[in-house]
Formats: sequence, structure tokens, C-alpha cells
Amino acid sequence: MDRRIKFRHLDAFSAIARAGSLKQAADALHLSQPSISKTLKELEEIVGASLMERDRAGAKLTQEGEVFLQFAEQCTAALRHGLRSVRSGGAAAAHLKVGVLPSVASSLLPGAASAFAAQNPDTLLEIHEGPHHDLTSRLRAGRLDLVVGRLGRPETMQGLVFRQLYTEEVVVVAAPGSPAATVRSFEDIDAFRVLYPPSDSAIRPLVARMLIAQGVPLFRNRIETASAAVGRALTLADPGTVWVISRGVVDRDIAENRLVQLDIDTGPTMGAVGVMSLADEVPTPASRAFGIALGRAAKLRRAV
Repeated sequence: MDRRIKFRHLDAFSAIARAGSLKQAADALHLSQPSISKTLKELEEIVGASLMERDRAGAKLTQEGEVFLQFAEQCTAALRHGLRSVRSGGAAAAHLKVGVLPSVASSLLPGAASAFAAQNPDTLLEIHEGPHHDLTSRLRAGRLDLVVGRLGRPETMQGLVFRQLYTEEVVVVAAPGSPAATVRSFEDIDAFRVLYPPSDSAIRPLVARMLIAQGVPLFRNRIETASAAVGRALTLADPGTVWVISRGVVDRDIAENRLVQLDIDTGPTMGAVGVMSLADEVPTPASRAFGIALGRAAKLRRAV
């Protein structure tokens, strides 16, 4: 390895790749924009390749940058893990950080987290909810130990391994008794406000492909959100709203008749839900224990 490459080079490069902007990355690292730009330029000179394309719209990885990013993030994650181990007396700290997508936050996670906490009382479990791209980026950077949720697009899974727990589909729901609850086809949905998955969500490509296959254009009157709380509140508050969302987010709402599932075929959106971790990292005892708890919770979920 070229000894001129420093941790600051890799950290800045990873931050720019995550943010897609030198300014946002500089703010996140508490640096000036000229400083982080200089750091990136130094790294490119050492590597001997252009890693980023910069323009007014932001910064985008080149092909060489995409290859280098996965190794840079694995390197910085390993260093952070080593520091945590040294500071905890030579052993990995009893602290597990898990990222969860909205599709599992209210369905799979509660049972798994409760079982894990009961069996591992000395381990601090830290749970973060967010969109797929954000969580997988934090996983690569070493700020999360595991991510639980839908399998993402191939480009979002570089450097990661995925263990499937179960499959689920996307559903369309509305408030009981509302005009929107009578909808029976995607063609008719455009007459209502549609809560639609945003571009960085794992289910967006599946829903988009299904609409294209049926010849349905992207809904004009839509709000894009990955927030379960926002989606639930808007759907219940407005009888003219339908919500396109992963089944796991609204399972309990449907079972308790707070929301109704519309009679629309969404079979093509069926996808895998599972656990993501770094490909080159040896699982800690806490990670393995949480994986077991997730597996048991998934079996219970499938049996219901």
C-alpha cells in the first residue's frame, strides 16, 4: 500500500461519495470546501486515477471511483473497529448498532430486539431507522454493524453480503370507508393523492417496473416518502389518499382494520427481506446472536 494514503484521504473520499457533494461532505466532516477538495485531489494523484467527476450538480463516482470506494470504506471500517476494541480493553465493546428499513421497523424488529435484549442484557443495542442507501453507506463506513431490510439494487450491495429471512410484497392501502378504498386498479389510482416510495427506497424500482409493465405512467398527484409515520398519518387524515408501501410496514394496521388493503395485484413487487453485513468482516458474538434472534422472529412471522 502507498504510505502516502492517510485515513483523512479515505474518510473524505467516502464522505463525498455518500453525500454526492463536496460542500455537504465538508459540512459533515467540519472542514472547509477547499480543504476537502484538496484532500480528494491528493488522493487521486496518489492513486493515479480520477475517482470523482465534479460539476455544478455535485460529485459523481467514476468507474475507478466505484471500485476504490468499497475497499476504502472497508479499510476505514476496520480501523474504527480496531480503535473501539483497543479502547474497550482489547475486546470488542458490548455494543451492537443495527440499521433497519421502515419495512421491518414495526414488524420484524420488535420481537427480535426484545428476544436479543433478554438473552444479552450486557450488550447495548442501538437501532437506527432510515432509507436503504443511507443505511448501507453507514454500514460500509463502520457506523453500523448490521442492516435489516429489503435487498437493494446490485449497485447498492457492493461489498456486502445478504442473508434472506423471508419475502414480502408491496401493497396499496387506504383508510377504511374512504373513496380511495374502492380503487381496484392502478389506472384508477391517479384520481387520488398517492403516497409513493422515494427514489432511494428499496421498493421504488420494483413498483416502477410494475407500472411500466402495465402501461401506467408515474402518478402526477403524489407525495414521495419513506416515513411510516408520515404515510400512516396522511392516509388516515385524508380519505382521498392511497399509500403504496411494503406489506411489513402496515401489517398490523391491516390486521386491526386501521387501514384496508386494496384489491390490486402487486405480485411482481415480491422481494427478499434479510440481514446485510460487510463481506470481509468476521461477525462478532453480538452480531451472530442478533442474527439468530432475527431468524426466529422471521419464522414466527411466517407462521402467522
